[in-house]
Amino acid sequence: MDLTQEDWVSQYEADEKAVLLDVRTEAEYNDGSIPNSINLDIYQGQFFMDNLEALDKSKNYYVYCRSGARSSKACEIMNSIGFENAYNLLGGFLEWDGEVV
Repeated sequence: MDLTQEDWVSQYEADEKAVLLDVRTEAEYNDGSIPNSINLDIYQGQFFMDNLEALDKSKNYYVYCRSGARSSKACEIMNSIGFENAYNLLGGFLEWDGEVV
């Protein structure tokens, strides 16, 4: 599900089962990320899939990338393998105006 930054943040902050997932490359992640996010590079194919499968499907995932395209695809993949709640950040990290580490 696509959410605006405002909705994504307010929903994330109120969600006790929230997990932040950054699907950019490690280099992009290391250049700056949203605090407390987990980095799983969607370009890593089977490694990405294996790591997704290891995640707790009962949690709610707030997914972002650079612009919102890769994270949208990641949410589709997650939904297809049994994740019920995967939320895409529209506009991605490019439009993020919250805290960065």
